[in-house]
Amino acid sequence: MNIFRLAGDLSHLLAIIILLIKIWKTRSCAGISGKSQILFAITYLTRYLDLFTTFISVYNSFMKVVFIGASVGTLFLMYAKFRATYDRNHDSFRIEFLLIPCALLALVINHDFTVLEVLWTFSIYLESVAILPQLFLVSKTGEAESITSHYLFALGSYRALYLLNWIYRYMVESHYDFIAIFAGVVQTILYCDFFYLYITKVLKGKKLQLPA
Repeated sequence: MNIFRLAGDLSHLLAIIILLIKIWKTRSCAGISGKSQILFAITYLTRYLDLFTTFISVYNSFMKVVFIGASVGTLFLMYAKFRATYDRNHDSFRIEFLLIPCALLALVINHDFTVLEVLWTFSIYLESVAILPQLFLVSKTGEAESITSHYLFALGSYRALYLLNWIYRYMVESHYDFIAIFAGVVQTILYCDFFYLYITKVLKGKKLQLPA
């Protein structure tokens, strides 16, 4: 544990809290991609299967339970409680185009060819592109609500902070994980345009709009 990883975890947690508050207070899923939320749920469920086999710390186990529970809860709100507000027409990204390549890549490039390790690797690859349906939805609708923009910024900051965590660990511990670093770089690159627009528009009180 170091300051960058802790900050990354807190940013990730903040993103989830912002999303849940947005849905619950507005009683609406408008502007939120259910496809991205499905991909995030799959990510956490496949990554944290070791919750039942390996104990690292109370903090580690707590965060795993929170992420799994929050992702499942978000899906319940979107596809059950507030399903009438979910914009299925614009949320049309074909997630099989992400799931299949990530699964094949995990089978080919992994640290160890075991069930848990392949699933962990799959989750790392999938998380790096899971935001694409959300960005695609924002692009199709033309703009994002401020609170949705805050959610996306916190989510992107989490991965950027984890990149700093990997750099710190390499410098201090001579430890690195090329799979996690590669996926983190890809995910951060996907957020670059959004970060720029967030800083130049949302923080100045303007609406965020992604190019179609």
